Amino acid sequence: MKTVLSNKFVLIAIPLVVGLAIGWLIKPTSEPKTEVDKHEHIESIAGIPLTYTCSMHPQIRRNEPGDCPICGMDLIPLENDNTEADPMAVTMSPTAMQLAGVQSMVVGNASAGKSIRLNGKIQADERQNYTQSAHIPGRIEDLKINFTGEYVKKGQMLGQIYSPELATAQEELFQAEKIKNHQPALFNAAKEKLKNWKLTDVQIEQILATGKVTEQLPILANVSGYVTAKMVSLGDYVNRGQAIYQIADLSKVWVLFDIYESELQWIKKGDNIQFTVQSFPGETLTGKLSYIDPVINSQTRVVKARLELSNTDLKFKPEMFVSGQVNGKVQSGEDNSIVVPKTAVMWTGTRSVVYVKNATDQSVTFQLREVTLGASLGTEYLITSGLEPGEEIAVNGTFSIDAAAQLAGKPSMMSPEGGAAMTGHNHGEITERKTTTKVSAGHTEISAKAKDELKPVFDTYFKLKNALTKDDLTRSRSNANEMLVSLEKVNMAEFKGDAHNEWMKYSKKIKAALAQINSQKKLEEIRKSFGSLSDEMLGLAENFKPLSTKIYVQHCPMADSNRGADWLSLEKKVVNPYFGEAMLTCGEVTKTIP
Repeated sequence: MKTVLSNKFVLIAIPLVVGLAIGWLIKPTSEPKTEVDKHEHIESIAGIPLTYTCSMHPQIRRNEPGDCPICGMDLIPLENDNTEADPMAVTMSPTAMQLAGVQSMVVGNASAGKSIRLNGKIQADERQNYTQSAHIPGRIEDLKINFTGEYVKKGQMLGQIYSPELATAQEELFQAEKIKNHQPALFNAAKEKLKNWKLTDVQIEQILATGKVTEQLPILANVSGYVTAKMVSLGDYVNRGQAIYQIADLSKVWVLFDIYESELQWIKKGDNIQFTVQSFPGETLTGKLSYIDPVINSQTRVVKARLELSNTDLKFKPEMFVSGQVNGKVQSGEDNSIVVPKTAVMWTGTRSVVYVKNATDQSVTFQLREVTLGASLGTEYLITSGLEPGEEIAVNGTFSIDAAAQLAGKPSMMSPEGGAAMTGHNHGEITERKTTTKVSAGHTEISAKAKDELKPVFDTYFKLKNALTKDDLTRSRSNANEMLVSLEKVNMAEFKGDAHNEWMKYSKKIKAALAQINSQKKLEEIRKSFGSLSDEMLGLAENFKPLSTKIYVQHCPMADSNRGADWLSLEKKVVNPYFGEAMLTCGEVTKTIP
């Protein structure tokens, strides 16, 4: 019995001992756990919380890892920027600058020049236009030149005039000849009378030799040239001094170029110009501007510049179209000016800004700087104030820098005073574009004639909008220029009282936006300027209500770097001018102007 009980205790004790041994071998120690906790909370102990963001949507900011609420991608740690030296500047790492395509340049003094294209026509030299007139009163008995365009030589007979007064003067000459030995003064006076009627000495001697009265006087050409106008017909009665023909000597012609008001500062008398004549493609001619009209045409707002051209072979005909190019320099008196690429400048409609780069051993920062723009130089701007020689600015990737500044709550293009940094709580809330010109409450009443003046402006605006929807760069620039012309033709006298002041505000800003479009070479640049133009046209439409049809105000939230932009349309259907074929139907109707 004792043996059996003893065996049972042994069987129970063995599993207990084995279990205790296994438990002791696999139990975790408390010391490693403390190290893990210490590692996990090292950031909060140091007081530097780690921030997570999305690589595709950098406006998302979280204090813990997870998924992006927009695209679902894993959030990644964001480099801490609490070490920034300048609280008003945005710091970018070399990697971030490379990914954003940021490039910079050091600005310095440069000679400000611009290549300007001019259009014009060939015209006859006004100094070589002549009028062939009748020297005695009478009736046209014969015309040798019966059509315009015929060439005549000096002294050539153009026709004959019958004049009773001529017959009387010849009778007086014959009588005076008989007593010329006794009264030579009377004889000379009779001859001078005929000379005053442009009879030559040879003709007078012939009359005296024949002794017969000539009732018809030949009309002799005073100059050589082409008949440009015929003023009389056979049988007409003419008075002394009355015009019979217009004759032009085309051995020298003028080339008259149109210079717009905004380009006058670049062109001066004596400038060299290269030009081509449309009738002779491939042939380039050169010359110097000999005269610039001191008065601007009030209708076309252009000035005429003149070039004198030799035309002995009559190759060039009046009214031929000519295109020229002048390399002008600024005439402000400053030979050295600061010139920067247009890609470096961001324009808000009222302000122009650049980002100035400051590099140290620890970091690279960019700070917003407002500048004043001078003349547009094609792909560059003249800077009149705001920058100093030797400063370094960003010339590419400026919108990426501006986006980083907005996300960090630093001063940016649209928020010059800065603001709160965007975090994941507001999900990158989009700020809507504001109209640059304030619209008065209600609308300003204008006359029907004033509305008729505005209609061509809106018609050309809609053409420009349609060209952008079709991604047509050539038509977009052409329609912008056409809109500028229609804007210049608006008769301001039709706008009375407050309407006149309102129109002046809108027209100035519309003209500035169109001028910027005309200087731009890419669709992306034109679309940005089109946003500012549309803001002004929206204000103009709401204020004056110029059309008899409905105008639909349409909005795209993704335009202008997700800030949103408006445009006007005569159709309710959305056709997006900011993205064209890429996102043709993006947008919605936000308002209807009756």
